Amino acid sequence: MPRTIKLYKPYDVLCQFTDPGGRATLADYMPVAGVYAAGRLDRDSEGLLILTDDGPLSHRLTNPRFAHPRTYLVQVERVPSPEALEALGQGVMLSDGLTRPAGVELLSEPPPLPDRPVPIRFRKNVPTAWIKLTLREGRNRQVRRMTAAAGFPTLRLVRWSVGPITLEGLTPGGWLDLTSEEQQALGAFSTPEPEPEQS
Repeated sequence: MPRTIKLYKPYDVLCQFTDPGGRATLADYMPVAGVYAAGRLDRDSEGLLILTDDGPLSHRLTNPRFAHPRTYLVQVERVPSPEALEALGQGVMLSDGLTRPAGVELLSEPPPLPDRPVPIRFRKNVPTAWIKLTLREGRNRQVRRMTAAAGFPTLRLVRWSVGPITLEGLTPGGWLDLTSEEQQALGAFSTPEPEPEQS
């Protein structure tokens, strides 16, 4: 049976297993051979990473046609207004085009996350806020680019879920094998978007 693992990638860890420069990598936390990350997180981002030796599953999780939801907890500079949240949800124009509609929610209090080993930068007299952002596409550094374009730079970024799989039960650097039920749910929840009609 294919093996699929969920890992809580810590801050300042590269999303790969080797680094000629000697920086921290997944190999420092993941003693399992033969599994590979299905998707990426930037070095300065934290949170859920799915690793698998199941090629078809990895394809579904990384192919943009499947448009699977990924939810992020994002600490931003300043407090977004309802209008700014609506704009984020409707789509933001980036250098590579308009983003797809997204789920956006302003959290009333900070989520119960572990402290980051390197504190975020605070600016005196500038408040911060936490938002929950659910995307169905995966452009390079998309969350950071979206919040910056809306005027609310990202200070901390934690991926909470990929489809039905969440960080629940994990601490930074920890990992768990998915149960057979979780693997089935992960493989079944996404469906490819229809191909555009030919004119």
